[in-house]
Amino acid sequence: MSTPIATLNAGRRRVRLGNPGKELFGPGGVTKRGLADHYRSVAPLMLPHLRGRPLTLHRFPDGIDPGPSGTGGFFQKRRPDSAPDWVRGVRVEREQGGTLTMPVCEDTATLLWLADQAVVTPHPWPSRADRPRHPDRMVVDLDPARDDFPAVRRAARAVGEVLDEIGLSGHLMTTGSRGLHVVVPLRREADVDAVRDLARGAAEVAARRRPRELTTEVRKDARGGRLFLDVLRNAYAQHAVAPYAVRALPDAPVAVPVAWAELADVPSARAWTVRTLPERLAGLPDGRDPWHGLARRARSPRRAAERLARLAG
Repeated sequence: MSTPIATLNAGRRRVRLGNPGKELFGPGGVTKRGLADHYRSVAPLMLPHLRGRPLTLHRFPDGIDPGPSGTGGFFQKRRPDSAPDWVRGVRVEREQGGTLTMPVCEDTATLLWLADQAVVTPHPWPSRADRPRHPDRMVVDLDPARDDFPAVRRAARAVGEVLDEIGLSGHLMTTGSRGLHVVVPLRREADVDAVRDLARGAAEVAARRRPRELTTEVRKDARGGRLFLDVLRNAYAQHAVAPYAVRALPDAPVAVPVAWAELADVPSARAWTVRTLPERLAGLPDGRDPWHGLARRARSPRRAAERLARLAG
């Protein structure tokens, strides 16, 4: 029996979608066609945060494990040789030496091709391919020890206060898992090591102010149940979940940008799913989400580091 195929239009391109009815999220869950339709619908909001960035692809050709935690799949960094010629690739240096050609998503057609490859979650670098060692984003991942979203809200405000004090603009995104990301747009003045140090320093100030609640301790057995302010995604060749990306968990939750004013009303990191997100998007003023124009809010990491030194000292 032949495998069903759908053809989706994206601008001037026609993208093949094999086995569109395959349930990637367990029986009755979102299908491959549903995943593709999601990415087509969010493309105008998502693509500005993907273009020009190397992507790590979280693929689930056999679907996710439908258990309570969701599992399976694999990460792929190399652009497949079988990719259409219009799926861009960029060559980047590997930490262990040599180079690697990674995929880049420039348009809606590429998003649909990723869905055909069962890429549930694209993870972009915090830097762009033309200057991979000079990030234009910094990420603080708020990782609670257990499902405790009130603690995540408090941590977000604590980190946001420090960022305000050092002249940086923090922006929130539910991860679709347990926590929030605080994402900071930066001018591309500093290298990846300096940005990582800046993120670590800001997190340490926040943790010192709330030592019973927050920690920067990497070892889980030393956190004592405190929320982990994770800045490890700011190292070279690391990556973070993209805004509006789907997570490989039951019900297909989505990572969603939120405004600070909304934070008190966001019930959890999995507040929106592929099936419920359209209602939120329909209610966005002028179709603009809280991250609209994010790049224009970039600030100097060097000046922030100077302010942080005075604040920490």
